[in-house]
Amino acid sequence: MSHPITEAEISARLELARHRSFHEEPFPQFAGKPPRPAAVMVPLAWADGDWQVLFTRRTDRVEHHKGQVSFPGGATDPDDVSPEDTALREAEEEIGLRRSDARILGRLGNMRTVSNFLVTPIVAVIPWPYAFRVHTIEVSRVFTIPLQWLAARDNWQEFIRRETNRSVVVYFPYDGELLWGVTGRMTVEFIRAIGLHSAED
Repeated sequence: MSHPITEAEISARLELARHRSFHEEPFPQFAGKPPRPAAVMVPLAWADGDWQVLFTRRTDRVEHHKGQVSFPGGATDPDDVSPEDTALREAEEEIGLRRSDARILGRLGNMRTVSNFLVTPIVAVIPWPYAFRVHTIEVSRVFTIPLQWLAARDNWQEFIRRETNRSVVVYFPYDGELLWGVTGRMTVEFIRAIGLHSAED
């Protein structure tokens, strides 16, 4: 690209892509069981002349996806009025991001997880640098990866798992972190939605 993608461009492209749904069947172990609604925030921060995507690494004390790289987020509470509300609340609880400091740009289509959640990814811009207050029971680390690195096709692989017939995304390690699974898929779907994927992808 000749110039970094702008907030307005990201928002417009997300709006065009937001109605894309994946119509995934439940994992076999959850057949007949409705998934629990959830949401995550895909936080973007402008730093070093590029968009940075913020991730967390979960601790080994959480119930689901122990030790994995993820976006801030979690299950919908009864008081949440929308996926955006869930994502904002969870980001505040997990990393101390004040709701008023996040500027929402749009959302991606829902995705199922192996833990039977139906997750809505919410894309938002956050200030940088930022004084995070990490909830150490849930989050062991907060870090960023440049969007252009994430978009480079040489940095990730996608394949179909034979036993589930589902697409799996695995990134090569970055700064000692391994991005894969549903968070990897969300990252790639975000890149595709905003048009940063390569021609061969």
